[in-house]
Amino acid sequence: MKTCLIIDDSRVIRKVSRHILESLEFSVDEAENGKEGLDKCQVNMPDVILLDWNMPVMTGIEFITQLRKHEGGDKPKVVFCTTENDVAHIREAISAGADEYVMKPFDHETLQIKLQLVGMA
Repeated sequence: MKTCLIIDDSRVIRKVSRHILESLEFSVDEAENGKEGLDKCQVNMPDVILLDWNMPVMTGIEFITQLRKHEGGDKPKVVFCTTENDVAHIREAISAGADEYVMKPFDHETLQIKLQLVGMA
């Protein structure tokens, strides 16, 4: 079973994302900020990470920059999930190491398509 870590400070977004991912046969874990997410990745590196941009403690960009430096941190597919939709933000996310990008709010079909694009659905 594929694993996914949802890193988002919104409990609602984590709950909605978890529901979608579990229906797609993912084993799901959650973190409410980038620091907590990084700690979880050091224990058990997931196959996919759904990553929020704006979070307290450690932002999505700070998280992915740190993740990609870790041993094995190049393996997870990272999908940024955010309300930031301008080209500059998208370019920054991709250059920092993101594999895909999805706008909030998203639905089951949209997330499934993004996961297919990164080879995980």
